[in-house]
Amino acid sequence: MSHLLEVKDLKVSYHSYAGEVQSVRGVNFTVDTGESVAIVGESGCGKSVTAKTIMGLIQTPPGEIKKGSQILFEGKNLLDMNEKEWQAYRGSDCAIVFQDALAALNPTLTIGRQITEKIMIHTDMNKEDAMKEAERLLTLVGIPNPAKRLKQYPHEFSGGMRQRAMIAIALACQPKLLIADEPTTALDVTIQADIIDLLKDLQKEFQMAVIMITHDLGIVADIATKIVVMYAGKVVETGSNYDVFYNPRHPYTQALLRAVPRLDVEEDQELESIEGTPPNMIAPPAGCAFCTRCKHCMKICQKMEPPTYEFEDGHTAQCWLYHEYAQK
Repeated sequence: MSHLLEVKDLKVSYHSYAGEVQSVRGVNFTVDTGESVAIVGESGCGKSVTAKTIMGLIQTPPGEIKKGSQILFEGKNLLDMNEKEWQAYRGSDCAIVFQDALAALNPTLTIGRQITEKIMIHTDMNKEDAMKEAERLLTLVGIPNPAKRLKQYPHEFSGGMRQRAMIAIALACQPKLLIADEPTTALDVTIQADIIDLLKDLQKEFQMAVIMITHDLGIVADIATKIVVMYAGKVVETGSNYDVFYNPRHPYTQALLRAVPRLDVEEDQELESIEGTPPNMIAPPAGCAFCTRCKHCMKICQKMEPPTYEFEDGHTAQCWLYHEYAQK
């Protein structure tokens, strides 16, 4: 079966005065039509860089996509496209919702202008029809008084409303793939839940694939069918929602789950945290990048990068603990 999106050996670096920052180091994952995939990991692990590369938003220089990297969308390698092909792909086939809507929206243009601009670029609608479609989209994402709101500017919207407007812009051309890059980061908990529920409903309605990028495993529990766990620019575990939550294989995934607040713990029990800090990506370690923070670390973990071990139903983990000679 062919995948809607297939990322193969993706490597992305940024060149700085201090040296080459290896942001993404050989990432592999797939997304099928209508599937919801969550990419999870702490800040700096390469989640957002991966998303921007899929959208063709890596500025070169200072960014560099390494040779051998492939991003196949419906079988076509996006990295071979010219700027005109990228423009046709962005918005119509794939769209993105950024985490900071206030920074992503143009403060000098009305919300209506920003939605209709996208519609008119990718379709043959005139301005009047595009404005009617923009009004329908604002209604679809739950914004009241859409006709009035279309004439307002981003600063006149609340944080949750701005995020809904961003989703409306992303959905303007009914993309096959929607990337949500930490869309609830700056919102309070109740608004977060509303935005997640909205994305779930829209995914079912439009039958589109969704990539949810987040550092919060609690958010993806109810929306993702597949979870990709990243650490230090690499995918360390991939599996279904059930496999990752109830049978995590990689020590980093296990540590992330222990750090999620729970309702079934005793009142005086402290939250667990992951000791140590992520590695320096200018000079990443030769072995497993998590070895300095892992309580199961062995000598080989410090010297050699672990292979990827496969379990049942496509569940994989990159860890030496599953080698036949590892201590049980």
